[in-house]
Amino acid sequence: MRRSVFTRLLVVVVLIAVCSIAATAWLATQLTRASIAREQGRELASDNRIYATLLAYATGHRDWSEVDGYLDSLVDENPHRRIALVTKDGRKIADRGGDGGQLPATAAAVVDALAVDPVLVPDAPADRIDKRVLGPFRTPIDFRDREDRTGSLYCLRLVKKEQARLDCREHQLPFDTAADFHALLDLEDLVNACLARKSLPSVDLDPDYTPAQKQATPPPDEPAVAACVAASRKEQLAPYVASPVLLYLTNPSGTPTTAISLSGNGWQIVGAAAAVLLVAVGVAAFAGARITRPLRALTAAAQHLSGGSDIPPVPVRGQDEIAGLTRAFNTMVVNRAQLEQARKAMVSDVAHELRTPLSNIRGWLEAAEDGVSDLDPALVTLLMKEALVLQHVVDDLQDLAIADAGSLRLTVAPVPVRAALEQVRAAHEVRAAQAGVALSVSAEELTVDADALRLRQILDNLVANALRYVPSGGSVSVSAARDHDDVVIAVADTGAGISAEDLPHVFDRFWRADKSRARSTGGSGLGLAIVRKLTEAHGGTAGVTSTPGQGSTFTVRLPIRAGAGAAEPV
Repeated sequence: MRRSVFTRLLVVVVLIAVCSIAATAWLATQLTRASIAREQGRELASDNRIYATLLAYATGHRDWSEVDGYLDSLVDENPHRRIALVTKDGRKIADRGGDGGQLPATAAAVVDALAVDPVLVPDAPADRIDKRVLGPFRTPIDFRDREDRTGSLYCLRLVKKEQARLDCREHQLPFDTAADFHALLDLEDLVNACLARKSLPSVDLDPDYTPAQKQATPPPDEPAVAACVAASRKEQLAPYVASPVLLYLTNPSGTPTTAISLSGNGWQIVGAAAAVLLVAVGVAAFAGARITRPLRALTAAAQHLSGGSDIPPVPVRGQDEIAGLTRAFNTMVVNRAQLEQARKAMVSDVAHELRTPLSNIRGWLEAAEDGVSDLDPALVTLLMKEALVLQHVVDDLQDLAIADAGSLRLTVAPVPVRAALEQVRAAHEVRAAQAGVALSVSAEELTVDADALRLRQILDNLVANALRYVPSGGSVSVSAARDHDDVVIAVADTGAGISAEDLPHVFDRFWRADKSRARSTGGSGLGLAIVRKLTEAHGGTAGVTSTPGQGSTFTVRLPIRAGAGAAEPV
């Protein structure tokens, strides 16, 4: 017979309780060992800090003549440790924190900036050379371009190999880049000498120390090149770091750890274990009955959901974890239905927006092919307009996709708000005049840190949207003012306004007030969605207020100090 969830839960709890009895006895007998292990862990952490400090010293000094101050500081921080440094030939450099007695036979570690211990430094490079050691280089490897994009390195290499008199314009390079190139050329000499000793062809190196790819040449022996690069780098960097030393770490004196005795406590432990067992069985019997009912309901609902069926919400009982899981499941079901509905609407809207211009283009082309219409300049102009409509919809969808993916890049710089508004007015005043709409601009002398092109796109979309819905004789006003730490840009019109039930959907994609979606009464329905995404990318917000019959006001709120920088992803 198949066991129920309650039975299995009860068996598991009993097993856990039995294991807890054994664990209680084991824990009592191993308490001393755990205490010693913790003390050893503290000593290991202290030793790692000592090694890291001395390694940092080795990367920044050419010898150990100034290490005394570092050792004194380390001994003050670790009074229970004796620290001694000895060269590989047995000469003692320093000895702090001890009585000067005999050192252990084995060193705790070797402090060598060109051979970092990967056990003590888990993120050490593959060649074990500390990344902080630059030597003749000026730029760390992690911040160095992997390829020479200026051509100067190639030119310098030609001059060195062929003795040609070429002007590499080295003086026009940044000082750090020029130094890196010369250091890399010196490293190439060392690497090629190493390869020559192995009867291998020479190689050119990229700035990241890998062989440069050449056309019509066989690939180099990568293991041999890598070994020569590592050995040559150590040879090149050796004069810039302190020589390797042996690190000895010992305890000058210690305090024995007090053991814990279990004599006389055996019956107490047995009684506590029995109590744990009884409580575990009782809790399992009580909790099992409460857990299984909602779990069965959730299981049935999940099975219906996996089959694609719509399910009613699962009843929520209580405030425990199962109730929280049930609420989360119900929320997931609702969100899934909403996402599915939005997906279907999105596909339908995209198809609708693309179908009309495509149908027009196809119709006119078929007419021209059948000889019904001539492919004259007027028809070409008409086809071009329809193609531009397609391009506009595709560009808007691409902008939204980039923003959703978090890959939108902003070139942030100070932008005068009044000048930006004047540019928008100049761009739209002809269209406004043709429509009989008065377009005005007013702004304070304010400056925001923003992407000028994206800010212009925000303003163009808002003004174009306002002009589209304002009848002849109406007006559109664009203003900017400071509100505490924000700049508020408002585009107000005297159009028909937006109803209260439509207002929350204004910034939704493909939303149009005209449910017929006629081309003559609006755009693609993506402009305001792009406004919201671009505004949020700048750290701001977009909003709208409207009174039916009196017009609408769209506002963009941007931080007046959005931060400096350029070409940064958002």
